[in-house]
Amino acid sequence: MSVDSFKYLPPLITRYYKLTRVETELPIPWTPLARPLEECRFGLVTSAGLYHKGYEPPFDVEREKREPTWGDPTFRTIPIDIPQGEVGVSHLHINTRDVLEDINIILPIHRFRELEAEGRIGSLAKEAYSFMGYQGVPASTKAWREVYGPQVAKRLKDQGVDCVFLTPA
Repeated sequence: MSVDSFKYLPPLITRYYKLTRVETELPIPWTPLARPLEECRFGLVTSAGLYHKGYEPPFDVEREKREPTWGDPTFRTIPIDIPQGEVGVSHLHINTRDVLEDINIILPIHRFRELEAEGRIGSLAKEAYSFMGYQGVPASTKAWREVYGPQVAKRLKDQGVDCVFLTPA
C-alpha cells in the first residue's frame, strides 16, 4: 500500500515539498539489546502530535499555518493510563479522526500493556512521549537533537527504559 504524505496539504504546498531536496543524516544509529525482551522495560514514543487534553497544550499548529516551513519541535507527555477521551491530536499532516477513536492506532499503549501482562516484555514505562513529526521544509531537527531529544532521553533513562518503540506518523 502506498502512502500519500501530502494528502491533507494544499496542492501548492505539496508541490513545494516535493521539489525541495532533503539531506538525510546517515548512518542511522543502531544499538542491540543487552538482554531478552522479557527482561526489558519499554518506552513508547510517537511523532503523531498527541497531547493530554487539559494537562498540556496542543502542538502549535496555528504558527505552522502562518509559517508553513516551521514545525513545533517540543514534546508532550502521555501517561500510559490515559483515558481515550483525554487524548488530543494536533497535527496538520495526518488524518486524526481514527487516532481520536483509538490511541493504539498510533501509540500502542494497550497492546504493550497486554505484552507486559503476558510476560513477553519486562515492563512498560509509566509515561510515553509525543513529538510533532513535521519539522518544516527543509526539516530543521536541531532543536530535537540539542534540546528536546536529550530531555526525553533523560526522562526515559530515569524511568529505567531499556529500549524505545517509535511509531512515526
